[in-house]
Amino acid sequence: MSINRVLLSGNLTRDPELRATAGGTPVLSIGLAVNDRRRNAQTSEWEDYPNFVDCSMFGTRAEAVSKHMQKGDKIAIEGKLRFTQWEKEGQHRTKLEVVIEDIEFMAQRRDQ
Repeated sequence: MSINRVLLSGNLTRDPELRATAGGTPVLSIGLAVNDRRRNAQTSEWEDYPNFVDCSMFGTRAEAVSKHMQKGDKIAIEGKLRFTQWEKEGQHRTKLEVVIEDIEFMAQRRDQ
């Protein structure tokens, strides 16, 4: 048995991108910045090290939530990892992303 579950909270790195598959299914793509806190060995201070995670959500819910998100918003997601491979312009490409199954809006970015 294997377990494929992901729980993350972080800030959107860009505005969400909504598109559709060839079959017409809505697909929402987002970038999520998630900090990893570590103690600096020289200064003993805690420092944030960002991780940037690509995420996708499918279906009518993806279309609905896309209207309520923008770059900088803090969200929490639950989903699973998915590895994809494809060819583009003769180049072999790969990607590991989180497929979002549940999403929670935590805080909106405040415009300055």
